[in-house]
Amino acid sequence: MRGILLRRLYPSAKFPVARYSLARPFSTYPEPRQAASFWALSVTLAVVGGGAWLQDKYFNPKIIITTQPQLPENPSLGVIDTLATMPAEFAPGTAGNLTPEQEVKLKEFWVLALKVFGLTLEELDVPQSTASSDAPTPTPAQEKKKSKSKWGIWSRSDDDNTKSGSDSGVSSSVASISIADGDDKYGQSKEFKQALEDMKPEEIRTAFWSMVKGDNPDSLLLRFLRARKWDTKKALVMLISTMRWRLLEMHVDDDIMFNGEASALKHSQGSDPKEKKKGDDFLTQMRLGKSFLHGVDRAGRPICVVRVRLHKAGDQDNEGLERFTVYTIETARLLLAPPIETATIVFDMTDFGMANMDYAPVKFMIKCFEANYPESLGAVLIHKAPWLFSSIWSVIKGWLDPVVAAKIHFTKNRQDLENFIHPSQIMKELEGDEDWEYKYIEVPENENPKMADKETRDTLMAERQKLAKEIQDTTVEWIRASFKKETDTASAAEEKRKGLIEQLRTQYWVLDPYVRARSLYDRLNIVQGGGKINFYPGSEKEAESTSA
Repeated sequence: MRGILLRRLYPSAKFPVARYSLARPFSTYPEPRQAASFWALSVTLAVVGGGAWLQDKYFNPKIIITTQPQLPENPSLGVIDTLATMPAEFAPGTAGNLTPEQEVKLKEFWVLALKVFGLTLEELDVPQSTASSDAPTPTPAQEKKKSKSKWGIWSRSDDDNTKSGSDSGVSSSVASISIADGDDKYGQSKEFKQALEDMKPEEIRTAFWSMVKGDNPDSLLLRFLRARKWDTKKALVMLISTMRWRLLEMHVDDDIMFNGEASALKHSQGSDPKEKKKGDDFLTQMRLGKSFLHGVDRAGRPICVVRVRLHKAGDQDNEGLERFTVYTIETARLLLAPPIETATIVFDMTDFGMANMDYAPVKFMIKCFEANYPESLGAVLIHKAPWLFSSIWSVIKGWLDPVVAAKIHFTKNRQDLENFIHPSQIMKELEGDEDWEYKYIEVPENENPKMADKETRDTLMAERQKLAKEIQDTTVEWIRASFKKETDTASAAEEKRKGLIEQLRTQYWVLDPYVRARSLYDRLNIVQGGGKINFYPGSEKEAESTSA
């Protein structure tokens, strides 16, 4: 029975997601007094000039769903164990479903990434079959020397022949990569070069494996490749700039996820006014349920519900909203089990008014999904948007990449939602059948005892670095053998690599309680540890939590 449900839950596949609503107007928009007249004029024109047209265009979408599976009327989905092999199809262009051409692109991307990590892999730039036949055959001594200098994963050789890169240790050919201004919406070429200047190769490598967490590293790279239409150089710029953003700007892993809700509670109870506000702002979002993760859609994608009416501009500063956004996205990542790689967001616009409109966090969310969490959105449902929102939407749509904009659908009632979510999984607040409502569970005392065990954490981190080194070594061998058309060697390396990647994924869940503070979703027994998640923990009385 469980196998059948899993197959239904995971029919086809990228991040998930979660958000609240919206921040201050940008400098390019009218000042507050001007804004009032602007919106009044916009609304008047909208109503007078196109009421019927707006109704048809925005709130009567023609949605055709031909491939979404139907969940059972009263599903008992239970524990989803990502340790198990699930007979499900992977989406095109994802790990497990690549064309030969796409696999070559993945290998090329790995070569570029490994160079940024400090390796010298020039001989892998071009498949061996295309190399000049006039090249002299190296002597055994030269082969030995080359092997030592080019395949040492964790440190660069001191050999003078390998010092062709920049001062940071990155190959000059990689450091010179850039994107044309017209194709660089978020200035990532500048961030890429800044990352190479600010961060040592080892720091970049560590940031990468930290970002991988429980994912397949191939899946992570493929997200960036798909987002940049399989252009490996553009994907590299996007990847490295994202790692810089995570490490040096947002401090995703060493602050937001490491400290979590427990730290926010501690700050909210402290005497430092700045820290107290920081903690209060974060917890206010959680307690209100401004946005939350609950259930799955018809494609098995986790759902994030954003209750826009609960947001008021100025109630909290932008930093607090941004931290909450990233926290929710990263938490949603924990709910992704292969082959599911994306999430669905439902923006509930019930009772929306202009007091709820706030542009800065909207733009931050767009940047997150387009630049830092690419290929993570499955669908965005804007539910029950009033006519007033049409003018706002015309502005927001102009900021969106066409690929992202195509994932946005307007729904006006339960029937529209049912095209995406089974009625039994639509909560009553959205006029569905599920008798469930959001309730925040406060952080209990001493919720994160393992976070204080630095010795064990360091041991597990060292173990993870060792596994990452083995994966990198095997990846190099896999690519080298593939380019030289050594089929048997390449196949053996590929199989070994798959096993190591699974070990890395399993090891992450051992490390998790030492590097991530427990969240509401751990307390609700949705994230159960060991790679197990249960979207509906109340549906199985026998479900066992594996969280430590």
